[in-house]
Formats: sequence, structure tokens, C-alpha cells
Amino acid sequence: MDAYVYAAARTPFGRFNGALAGARPDDLAATAIRAVLDRASGLGAGARIDEVVWGNANGAGEDNRNVGRMAALLAGVPVEVPATTVNRLCGSGLDAAMMGSRSIETGDADIVMTGGVESMTRAPWVLPKSAKPFPAGDVTAVSTTLGWRLVNPAMPAEWTVSLGEANEQLAEKFAVSRARQDDFADLSHRRAHAAWEEGFYADLVVPVDGLERDENVRPETTVEKLGALRPAFRPDGSITAGNASPLSDGAAAVLLGSAAASGTIGLDPLARIAGRGAAAVEPQMFGYAPVEAANRALARAGISWNEVGVVELNEAFAVQSLVCIDAWGIDPAIVNPHGGAIALGHPLGASGSRLLGTVATSLRRRGERYGVAALCIGVGQGLAIVVENTEVRA
Repeated sequence: MDAYVYAAARTPFGRFNGALAGARPDDLAATAIRAVLDRASGLGAGARIDEVVWGNANGAGEDNRNVGRMAALLAGVPVEVPATTVNRLCGSGLDAAMMGSRSIETGDADIVMTGGVESMTRAPWVLPKSAKPFPAGDVTAVSTTLGWRLVNPAMPAEWTVSLGEANEQLAEKFAVSRARQDDFADLSHRRAHAAWEEGFYADLVVPVDGLERDENVRPETTVEKLGALRPAFRPDGSITAGNASPLSDGAAAVLLGSAAASGTIGLDPLARIAGRGAAAVEPQMFGYAPVEAANRALARAGISWNEVGVVELNEAFAVQSLVCIDAWGIDPAIVNPHGGAIALGHPLGASGSRLLGTVATSLRRRGERYGVAALCIGVGQGLAIVVENTEVRA
């Protein structure tokens, strides 16, 4: 039995401390779920959904205690519909879709709501508990927004470098220049702005708190402006705030179902889940992990890169994206044709769901048959899904 993408929707992605700073992550997630239910007329309030599988990376604040379940309840999904939250860091939303598609393929479910959410603005500071009561010294509040925290001292030091330093090492290893990174970032903003102007995102994005478009897109960005920014992680480094993805807030949802679920959902499927892949590397080389993940997904789909028409690759860092594109040997023109995370934003748990919804929509509008959604994951992992346009397949 095959699993299919039926509908996708997301909130705009807000800047850190931006327009969505006042929105709780569970409310953002509920907004995305309701938007998908509005598109699937046959589901009504969602009573026909078998399960909700949701992605979230932090889970330390208002998104604690199974945010997938909380969001489903807030969205009005009946209490009888079970829900779970999965955490594979930046890959959480895509992992949720992989889990949901497997449930459908095995016959355990017929319709699964998947997605992900992150409010990096509202991620709290945490205080570790003392091993002894009433410590005399000070304690440090640790931010849960991004990166390693409360690191186990048994971890090798080379594994626990910052995400930025890890990508500086990647730039050195693969000789990716600052100029290439800035060019890539500039293209991301230009493509994202053009996509919004052309109406590509009009049916995918639902307004929240007065925000109608992704807040980080900067059409005024130029290569010259990007080139003037200071390196963020090394005095002589190549990674800046301009050629890396920003801290972001947002949610995205993707409805999956079997072929037989079409009548219940009230929609024809957009794309078939054709292959899945996961891979792992040394933690500091996490940016390269999508290479093998996507290659495995393609092998399981029984196709080659020559048959792929669209790639949605999460732009955690420009250098990370460039080394993956180089390794695959593909035409950069097919990668993120509607902009990527450098421009759109990267709310960790939501990004994988955004990629999957975007690639399924892009395949349909461009008339291409196969697409790939892939992303890197902190601590050295990568995920990828291959989807097939059902219209072209037919």
C-alpha cells in the first residue's frame, strides 16, 4: 500500500522576536492543522484522522508535554484521535511524515496528520537541578533556542562545537568560498521574493496575527550588502548572519493518506511517497549528512538524480547546501526554486514539513515527476523523502 500527500499548509515564518513572538507554539501548530482541515472538506473536524504525528525540536517550554496532542486538541480535532510528538531536531517535521507514511503503508492507519512547529523566540531558559539540595553557589540559565546545551562531558570536544564552527570546518574541508556562500544567500532571497510576488505561496500559507508573508525575506538584499557583513564564528571565517538561516517561529502541516482515503478526505492526492532515507555522520559534519540520506531515498524509490525535477533542500547554512548540491552533481537551478530557509526562515521542528509541502506543490505546478525533500540535522544526521507527482505518474 502506498502513502500519498493530500494537502499542506503552514503559517508564515516569523523573525526571532518578530511578528509571531506573541504566538504560543501550540497555537501556531493548531493554526496549521486547522488550515489543512479546511482544505480537506471530507474530514470536517478531523474525526476520520487515525493519528497525528508532530515534530518539535526544543520541547522545553510551552511546547512541552506532547505539543502534537495539545495542538490537535486546540485545533478542534476530536479527543478520540491520538497524537504523538517526535524529536529529530531540525528533521522532526520530516521524520513525522516518514513515520506517518510508514503507518499508512503497513495498514496501521488510513489518514495521518503530520507536521511540526517551533517558536525559537519563546524557547525558555532552563536551570539544571542541583545534585544536592540548596547549593551555595550561583546557577546559570541555559537558553534552549538553538544548539548544544547541558553537554555531557563524556562527549568528545570535536563533536560539540557550535553549529557555526561546524560549518566553518565544512567550508574548509570542501573549499567553499565566502563569495559562493553570499551568492547562494542572495539567490535565496531573490527567489523567495519572486515566489511571493508570483503567488506561489498564496495557497500554502495562512496568516497569523496579522503576518501574511514570511518575515525574513529581504528583497533589498544584494551580494555587496552580504559581503559587508562580519563573520559570526571566526574572525577570518566565511559564515555570517546573512548566509545562514535565521532563528524563526512557525508551523507547517501535511496531510497523508492511502489511495483509498481520497473519497474520505475529499481531495485527489498530490504526490506519492516514493522513498525515504536517513543517514548519520560525525556530529560536526552534520551539514553533509543529507548527501547519503537523499541517495538512499532515491535508491529505495528506484530512480536516479537524472529523473529528479525539483529539490527542496533546507538551507541551514549556505555552505552546507552548496556541499550537498556539489556532491549530488545536480543542476543548482532545480534546488529551492521558490527560495529556501536563508530567506524564508528555519523554525526547527516545522522546516521538514515545509519542505515536503513545498516540493509536492512545486512538482504539480511545474509538471515534473519526481522531487526530493532533504535536510541536515544537528548531532550529525540527515533525512530525505522522494515524492512522485501523481498527475504525471498517471
